[in-house]
Amino acid sequence: QVQVVESGGGLVQPGGSLRLSCVVSGSIFSIGTMGWYRQAPGKERELVASITSTGRPNYADSVKGRFTISRDNAKKTLYLQMNSLKPEDTAVYYCNAVVAVSRFGSEYNYWGQGTQVTVSS
Repeated sequence: QVQVVESGGGLVQPGGSLRLSCVVSGSIFSIGTMGWYRQAPGKERELVASITSTGRPNYADSVKGRFTISRDNAKKTLYLQMNSLKPEDTAVYYCNAVVAVSRFGSEYNYWGQGTQVTVSS
């Protein structure tokens, strides 16, 4: 059993900052790529940023230069530092982790329940 739990969402004014966290726990052998996705009302879920197990990041064009993704492998935790937030960043943010539960087992995608980020004055 693997659990993925996000935290850190909330209401912030345009230009403000938020830091999201995501903790992965349970029966885990290894964690591969982790990522943050978001889904705004009426829109499809989209990738915001991802990071490999060795720390290589990848960003959507819309957040480059404003958001920073990082991870602490020892704590099995993923972060997203969001600066210069805009109203169009408003969405539910989801954490995703590719997890292997055993050494020779398959990898599976696990999702958190999401955390709401609202950017509004």
